[in-house]
Amino acid sequence: MDYRAEYKRWLESDSLTEQDKQELRDIAGDDKEIESRFCGYLSFGTAGLRGTMGMGINRMNVYVIRHTTQAFAQVVLEEGQEAAQAGVAICYDCRNHSAEFAREASRVMAANGIKVRLFEGMRPTPELSFAIRQYGCIAGINITASHNPKEYNGYKVYWADGAQLPPQHAAAVADKMDSIDVFNSIKLTDYDEAVASGMITLMGSETDELFLGNVMAQRNDPSLIEKVADKFKMVYTPFHGTGRELIPEALRRLGLRHVYCVEEQMVPDGNFPTVASPNPENPEGFYLAIELADKVGADFILGSDPDADRVGIMVRGHDGKFIPFTGNQTGVLLLDYLISAKTRAGTMPEKPVALKTIVTTEMARAVAEKNNIACYDTFTGFKFIAEKKNELEESGNGKVIFSFEESYGYMVGDYVRDKDAVTASMLLSEMAAWYFDQGINLEDALNALYEKYGAYKERTLNLVMPGLDGVEKMKALMDNLRAAPPSQIAGEAVAQLRDYLDGTQKDVKTGATTTMELRDSNVLSFVLEDGTVILVRPSGTEPKVKVYLLTRGSDIEDCADRVSRYSQWAESLGK
Repeated sequence: MDYRAEYKRWLESDSLTEQDKQELRDIAGDDKEIESRFCGYLSFGTAGLRGTMGMGINRMNVYVIRHTTQAFAQVVLEEGQEAAQAGVAICYDCRNHSAEFAREASRVMAANGIKVRLFEGMRPTPELSFAIRQYGCIAGINITASHNPKEYNGYKVYWADGAQLPPQHAAAVADKMDSIDVFNSIKLTDYDEAVASGMITLMGSETDELFLGNVMAQRNDPSLIEKVADKFKMVYTPFHGTGRELIPEALRRLGLRHVYCVEEQMVPDGNFPTVASPNPENPEGFYLAIELADKVGADFILGSDPDADRVGIMVRGHDGKFIPFTGNQTGVLLLDYLISAKTRAGTMPEKPVALKTIVTTEMARAVAEKNNIACYDTFTGFKFIAEKKNELEESGNGKVIFSFEESYGYMVGDYVRDKDAVTASMLLSEMAAWYFDQGINLEDALNALYEKYGAYKERTLNLVMPGLDGVEKMKALMDNLRAAPPSQIAGEAVAQLRDYLDGTQKDVKTGATTTMELRDSNVLSFVLEDGTVILVRPSGTEPKVKVYLLTRGSDIEDCADRVSRYSQWAESLGK
């Protein structure tokens, strides 16, 4: 693509506002910036789009939103008139321009004759997944960049099952985008007229109530909460995001009486003024929550990301300081709790199943299998978890009681097919209250799981590869590892090579190759003689390669030593 010609076309287009054109005039002398913005369109994949906001085809703006939605509308229309009538649900988060982008997407869909159900205000991601299923929509759109920094926004797409778009539909949208013009091919209707005609229907408290009804049905022991409600104290923060109303309400309905919210972070704000990053994976973002917990005497802190699909916890240790739990640690704690709670309540289904991704701790498998529960792996992303859940349950081969991935995403129940911080927050708080009633500190609870199931420790490293040549660097790294895989890593022999692209597993000693169930994903896995699993995969949404270290050892100190040794090898890959 001639990036300068495209830049000139945007500057001269009648579609742009004067303000938008001025933004482009301001970079007229910066050829590198012009190339960055106009070198090519943002890549559309199964997770949709994600990028920094600004003018240009390689940025998130109303024109890219309209262009993408027009392509998506054409894919929906190919499903037939019934699909158009079933319509599309649209949601958005607290980010700058999210409400505007959601309205523009609604206008395009309505102009194409596709009915729209638009949330009247920002809502959590899981509620969009729920709304698609509840109202029988053909698809869904969520304007969010999840936990990314404030400069970002995104366009996540869903299909009729409430999960993110299947690969074949994502490919169809990408093909349509290539065939239509960003300005001249767009159908657009007046928003107010579309609302008045019924082409756009606004969703509000009635959908909240239906969603919360399903969330609260996941409670395990209401009598326990009543027992500890006057003593148990906790702190919650939504990091300025969409969890601000539904999560505190779910905790209130659970029966907790002392839930203290971080007021400064209860204010919706796409600039995220109180944190460097609105990501519950980053412990430093919890500083205001820790201050509040110290003030009120709470020992449990919970925080959700801006679109409320991820949730992180911190617990007070024996030294009085708060300890951040990783997504893996939180997941195994919750899995173990749900197993015991369902067993006590007599609600464990026949053929129970736990699902995790290939990059999620192997401790989950140990917890599940020791309790006679099947555990299956999927690729990274809840669309794959949703596919596996649907496959198992529709065939009668299992009932999924819990699904999670290491990046702070958890899913229970049958009403969503995505990460759900609302339900997870309720259940994590119930779990914390149960341990509180037992007189057990959550730090001790986790250590007790290590004693029971074995010691595990994980680390994820991000090898950032920015710039115009970032994609080439990522590809070169994966190509080199395939062409010349290591025979040993940090002195430990590699026992197995797994290539999830072609679905093969090779025994290094014998050379024997077998076929795996999972394939067609650009992931490499090295299984070492000591049981450590190291996985390498390019990110689908950001310019980086992720390296996952999954270790097991005789104790936590042994695991930590292995993580340290293998981290040095992982870091060398990015140099």
